[in-house]
Amino acid sequence: MRDNALAIELHKAGEEVTILPMYLPLMLDEEPLPGLDNTEVFFGGINMYLQHKLSFFRKTPAFIDKMLNSTGLLRWAARHSHMTSATDHGQMCLEMLEIEGSGFRKEFEKLLVWLEEVGKPDVVCLSTALQAGLADEIKARLGIPIILFFQGEASFLDSLPESYRSRCWSRMRHRLKSADLLVSPSQFYSAYMEERLGFSNGSIVVMPNGIKMDGYAAAANPPKYPTIGFLARMCREKGLEVLVDGFIHLRTRLGDKSARLRIAGAMTAGDIHLVKALKKRLADAGLQDVVEWLPNLSRDEKIDFLQSLSLFSVPATYPEAFGLYLVEAIACGVPVVQPATASFTEIVETTGGGVCVPDIDSTSLAESWHSLLGEPEKMKVMSETGRRQVDAHYSAQHMSRKFLELTRTLPGTTKDITHS
Repeated sequence: MRDNALAIELHKAGEEVTILPMYLPLMLDEEPLPGLDNTEVFFGGINMYLQHKLSFFRKTPAFIDKMLNSTGLLRWAARHSHMTSATDHGQMCLEMLEIEGSGFRKEFEKLLVWLEEVGKPDVVCLSTALQAGLADEIKARLGIPIILFFQGEASFLDSLPESYRSRCWSRMRHRLKSADLLVSPSQFYSAYMEERLGFSNGSIVVMPNGIKMDGYAAAANPPKYPTIGFLARMCREKGLEVLVDGFIHLRTRLGDKSARLRIAGAMTAGDIHLVKALKKRLADAGLQDVVEWLPNLSRDEKIDFLQSLSLFSVPATYPEAFGLYLVEAIACGVPVVQPATASFTEIVETTGGGVCVPDIDSTSLAESWHSLLGEPEKMKVMSETGRRQVDAHYSAQHMSRKFLELTRTLPGTTKDITHS
């Protein structure tokens, strides 16, 4: 989503921009960059998995690879991503960081040929530090600078089995040194990754993520009932369990009997068990009829959802690199209540669009909701201030201006930019 919003703004500014999807087709809730619908998927997820498991697939002809890269198959794979083990994740991650000697050479060659013969970019942007293994050979073959973005790699790497965790951190640290520019979406994550990687202060520059502001606005009227909202993947790491327990506490212990809860976002097959357990917990508390579950919203549905809320929380339990969902909520005039951790404090302080609680726990969350719902004037100020500050600091236009400011310091970046 960040890459698409950035690419569209750069395109509007007269830059030549292409996005190359990797692993899966882009799954967006807004219009893609013009021409993106016909773009080939590189390192297709099914091909990658089969080549990782069976050496036969490292030599299959192009027509078989193309069939396995079909959009329908890849979208099916995305829905069933929980079927891949943590060990497989670790092995494949390490191979991507050591791409030259891995079984994925065939896939890498397809990308290199496209860049040399079709794309011919002046700069390549790698969308995540986990792609750092691609940098050396792209630079050698094309003689162009590489920009590399960070976006939450630490939590993925830390989840790997130890036999791969340390090796992947070590290889990523080494391969990152090939990039000409390292970019983080927040001050928090820049400092956090510099410390984890042993890089000097200032090695990773900051370019905040931004959203396309069209359509984002405060609701004309407040919701009929005080309504708490959540918009993120429906998983434990995003704090869904903390949120549900907080809502139960709000209704039962704090006595906010009219409050409602609305939960939206992506739900994969791997998330179903948690969602079922939380629905039962709500039913046991007699609250199943005041909670709505809304998976997989379109962009318009997402905006309507946000405008239906009084307050918004995603109490993620890991070091979140940014949290685009906060910016979207604040852009709709909805005050946010977040843990005082990770990038959340930075976003709340910059926008004035909410408050942070000291602990990631359900009681603190519920008490903050209860307090704010009793101060409508304070919520109104947060709503108005937050909306203005998102426009000033977290719009797609602001992001693209910052990107161009950063890239102008690199040689040969005046014409064609490719995001992988």
